[in-house]
Amino acid sequence: MASINTEVLPFEATAFRKGESVAVSDADLKGKWSVVFFYPADFTFVCPTELGDLADHYEELQGLGVEVYSVSTDTHFVHKAWHETSDTIGKIDYFMVGDPSGTITNNFGVMRPGVGLADRATFVIDPDGIIQILEITPEGVGRNAAELVRKIKAAQYVREHPGEVCPAAWEAGEETLAPSLDLVGKI
Repeated sequence: MASINTEVLPFEATAFRKGESVAVSDADLKGKWSVVFFYPADFTFVCPTELGDLADHYEELQGLGVEVYSVSTDTHFVHKAWHETSDTIGKIDYFMVGDPSGTITNNFGVMRPGVGLADRATFVIDPDGIIQILEITPEGVGRNAAELVRKIKAAQYVREHPGEVCPAAWEAGEETLAPSLDLVGKI
């Protein structure tokens, strides 16, 4: 299974984006921050609420230099049909990656055994192609894109400021910590 501080494994796939089929691969994740956002299936219940929430935050993510790739084991053709028939999904401008072979889902270790569907999983990948954040939630629990944005800001801050860490619920502009023996037992 993919884990923190591991490199994304190679993959090639086809995505639906802005009315077109486009090729995507692991190489596209390098050189910028990326979110790979797995969900079980198109035309379902919790999934469109999550994808719509992510679409509502996409402009902010783009402003942070982050690209988004949603992934399910549906094909890019199914993504197109969903995009054209759902107002919520119709507002998506990020990549909707088809993974019918399960290669990407298996590479990240989030394929449900014997089911052929991805778990609800989010991976934040740094410009070097290294996983910095991961979150997996159960089927009935949707994710929060605002919290994802907060975590990305923290990960970017820590990368840009070696020797500093972000405490719980940290928001951009707030005080950080510089771990040292002087802090032990004082927090």
